[in-house]
Amino acid sequence: MKTATQLIHSIPVDELTGAISVPIYQTSTFVQESPGINKGFEFSRANNPTRKVLEDLICNLEEGFAGFAFASGMSAIDAVLKLLKTGDEIMAVEDTYGGIFQIFNHMFERFGIKVNFVDTSNLDKVLAAITPNTKIIWLESPTNPTLRISDIKSISKIAKQHNILLVVDNTFSTPLLQQPLTLGADIVIHSASKYLAGHCDVIAGLVVANSKVLADQIRYNQNISGSILSPFEAWLTIRGIETLYLRFEKQCSNASAIANWLVAHPAVDKVFYPGLATHKNHHIARKQQKSYGALVSFSLKSDNIKNAIRIVNATKLFKLAESFGGVKSMLAHPATMTHRNIPEEFRKKTGLQDSCIRLSVGIEDADDLINDLKQALDKLNHPAGKQITVLQ
Repeated sequence: MKTATQLIHSIPVDELTGAISVPIYQTSTFVQESPGINKGFEFSRANNPTRKVLEDLICNLEEGFAGFAFASGMSAIDAVLKLLKTGDEIMAVEDTYGGIFQIFNHMFERFGIKVNFVDTSNLDKVLAAITPNTKIIWLESPTNPTLRISDIKSISKIAKQHNILLVVDNTFSTPLLQQPLTLGADIVIHSASKYLAGHCDVIAGLVVANSKVLADQIRYNQNISGSILSPFEAWLTIRGIETLYLRFEKQCSNASAIANWLVAHPAVDKVFYPGLATHKNHHIARKQQKSYGALVSFSLKSDNIKNAIRIVNATKLFKLAESFGGVKSMLAHPATMTHRNIPEEFRKKTGLQDSCIRLSVGIEDADDLINDLKQALDKLNHPAGKQITVLQ
């Protein structure tokens, strides 16, 4: 079957009633015939029929062994990190989401788990950073917000040679563009709040494991910690996934058009988009992704925070907001928003400039979105000419 057909028909019709929409089983517990004899459900913290449909769905889309749904992307990450113990080390992509940076540096390091941040787009640096205590390689590909690409298949071979787990955050690409487990990863993570749910009305996280051993450990962590996704949020996420193919296809098409337009704009310095031939590791993205995603980032020739804020405050269609992946286009200024808690020196070392602006491209008409960016960028110009006004 083609991808769109497989996605739609991976969502089952309810066996009990024939309901074509997955029912919301809003219950905390289930009546048992006798102690230990039940219909597969005992207590909703451990398992719930609505949540199970979502967990089976993401497992199917990622071609894994088992899926798990959590109350947020961060709680999903927390459950995976609890596979580690004191003395273990993580090799993490250095251009990482601000929330990941905080949980690594301000929480798990307190428990004796060391984190080494590495430019994982360079295989030589990956090899050089491995230590006897490295237990997880943590990738985002593409990264947030400079959209660096790591070679998942090659890194998975390195990880297996050293008995290291490879974890990949696949939020940016979704299973429609990239399936890290088929490239050799051990665990995939999603913030389902983004493209999967797709309408900015859900907070949810998903994990998919590639083996029974890992699945049993994650299931235990999920049940004991209790950070589960509610039946209603699970239902909303399932409903969002039903339209994922159509939404994401349009978003990716729009993003490509915007990235190519930004390249030619006189106020723009760098454009970060894996679909551009000039993007570092574009050839890897072309090999491991079916398309290049719906996020575009760019920096300004007048590289300072004040100018970036002028632009993000001036757009009309692009709404200033954290998060991404919704049907409405959004934009953010990472240095003062999503990545504000990352030390400035480290942020700039990873290539995140003061003027970097991240675009979450929606399903509007591409020409309208380009015109919106044009009128905002034009505010950097003197009224009478093409000179760029640099604010100090």
